[in-house]
Amino acid sequence: MENSDSKDLEQTAQTEEAAAETAEAQVVEEQPDADEKLAAELAQVKDQLLRTMAEYDNHRKRTAKEKLELRADIISNVVSDFLPVMDNLERAIQAECSDEKYKQGVQMIYDSFMATLTKLGVTEIESDGAEFNPQLHQAVQRVDDENVESGKVAKTFAKGYKINDKVIRFAMVAVAN
Repeated sequence: MENSDSKDLEQTAQTEEAAAETAEAQVVEEQPDADEKLAAELAQVKDQLLRTMAEYDNHRKRTAKEKLELRADIISNVVSDFLPVMDNLERAIQAECSDEKYKQGVQMIYDSFMATLTKLGVTEIESDGAEFNPQLHQAVQRVDDENVESGKVAKTFAKGYKINDKVIRFAMVAVAN
């Protein structure tokens, strides 16, 4: 009986060894599949990370651009509301006045106002003698003037202003025939 027990033990040991070798072979075979799967997953995560980083960068650039555009629009709207005040200051300077100190005070206010507008990027649109440009000038009258070439601005009724390339107010002009 001992003989048969030892044979059974031997067979069991051999069976267990064979099972262990088979399991090892399966693990070795499965490992390349697992490595490929992990590599594919890593590539996917890297791609997703790059896309997310690019999307964030685009968002940051877009919001910075929108912020600048919003600032320009706000400045344009505020300056547009102040242009009639500037027109009145110009009229006050041109008007006859016996009090020279008063006139100097109005001139100082006007100069300060113009300096502030210049800091904001506001520039006057050239008009008198310039070629009529419908993107900068609003023709309110056509005149016959021998001293001015046809198609040029003969007279400016109201100055025009712009910030960078954006017109805030068109110059109201008379154009020579």
